[in-house]
Amino acid sequence: MKAAFLTGIRGIEIREINEPVIQKPTDVLLQVETVGVCGSDMHYYRAGQIPSQVVEFPWLIGHELSARVAQLGPEATGLAVGQRVAVDPLVACGTCDQCRTGRAHTCRNQAFLGCPGQLPGCMTQYVVMPASCCYPVPPGFSAIRTALTEPFAIGLYAQRLGGEPAGRTIAVLGSGPIGLCVLTALKAAGPCTVYATDIRDYRLAKASEMGADWTGNPNSRGVVADILAAEPLGVDLVYECAGEQETFDQAVELLKPGGVLLVVGIPETDRIGLLMAPMRRKELFLQNVRRQNECEADAIELLASGRANLDAMVTHEFSLDETQLAYDTVADYRDGAVKAMVHVS
Repeated sequence: MKAAFLTGIRGIEIREINEPVIQKPTDVLLQVETVGVCGSDMHYYRAGQIPSQVVEFPWLIGHELSARVAQLGPEATGLAVGQRVAVDPLVACGTCDQCRTGRAHTCRNQAFLGCPGQLPGCMTQYVVMPASCCYPVPPGFSAIRTALTEPFAIGLYAQRLGGEPAGRTIAVLGSGPIGLCVLTALKAAGPCTVYATDIRDYRLAKASEMGADWTGNPNSRGVVADILAAEPLGVDLVYECAGEQETFDQAVELLKPGGVLLVVGIPETDRIGLLMAPMRRKELFLQNVRRQNECEADAIELLASGRANLDAMVTHEFSLDETQLAYDTVADYRDGAVKAMVHVS
């Protein structure tokens, strides 16, 4: 079968490998349909690492997938051959202190698709996953929408960590795919005022299309001053979705006393500084966001009901043989790229 391997910095090759086989009775063999190109993939593609997670080339990439069940292990339940499923790319041990207290996303022994040193990725024609990671989607749910449930589940978990948004003022700093997923989750949860920023105007246009009440580009206007002019007391919540020092600084300035900074973006650097004087004086709260923590089923329900819609986010589609082009397009922000999808089969 074909698979897309990261073979070096900004290098991808399509190679032939053996089809995987079910090893555990609760596993399923999945025929991969569509894989989303994620921002974390870009760290591996451009830098070969996310600080401490260093790729050893060649490495099989990808973790946002839609798939069809091809074969069931003898103890795999709740699924049927031919069924389309969304997949939680995290395989947790289920027995550590974190798993026992409802924190599988911080499992001590976790393995994640496409993460160096853990599980090979899913940019290939078949993968094996535990049945517990597979979530059936309703009839008519497209392969693209199914793959998008993974990043949307992260946005949904981030929204829930921030509390109910109704009546609150919120800034989403960074309007890439994850920022747009957070924005969509916020708007689906209740009426709120969302200020969205990005350094690329075409992404701000997407944010406006997907429900942002205000957008601004810090390269062309003073976004902090402009938002504070509209919200002189500051905003209640800031979702940092860019992973940049500049946006962390903006977040501290924007928040009102007692406000919450939720860190969703992944910095490429190992350290980010915080403006501690205003952090302390305003008694700000800092909340990191780690993956989706059991939000996949709810993400599917929101998308199926129409209360949330991510269709506008997808700007590019490629075949498996075009994976290099897909990654270059996203890495270089070509042609208005927001979310690229690779159709494997």
